[in-house]
Amino acid sequence: MGFVKEFREFALKGNVLDLAVGVIIGGAFGKIINSAIADVIMPLVSIPGKADFSNLYFPLTEKGREAVNAAYQATGINPSLEEARKAGAVFAYGSFITEVINFTILAFCVFLIVKAFNTARKRFEAEKAVPPPAGPTNEEKLLAEIRDLLKSGR
Repeated sequence: MGFVKEFREFALKGNVLDLAVGVIIGGAFGKIINSAIADVIMPLVSIPGKADFSNLYFPLTEKGREAVNAAYQATGINPSLEEARKAGAVFAYGSFITEVINFTILAFCVFLIVKAFNTARKRFEAEKAVPPPAGPTNEEKLLAEIRDLLKSGR
């Protein structure tokens, strides 16, 4: 019975609930950030050079190189990464570059949010009214009276 009681105490602690809420909010926030990166920022990044990092790859097998070359000669453009993967193993360095850029943008967004939160928290704490100092206790009043009597010479 001690194990069940110990588990109940653990599960009902505020920290576990806070963690669960944080994970749920973090998952939803991650979707928002991923959409912002994929749908807003990456298209802007690719405008100057019409860059499409996700389709940068190098075929690793002879069969893959032949399939990519044949597709290029037939259409004049390199096949997509998915088509190249069907033909054989590929070194998809473009996907890696895209993920590094996504991570950098994500880390920067999180930094800006944490910075804004900390600034707001500091501003909120500064606006809190400083409580007036507590008055002297009865003991301090009595000691002050004794001091005053000793000074007056009585």
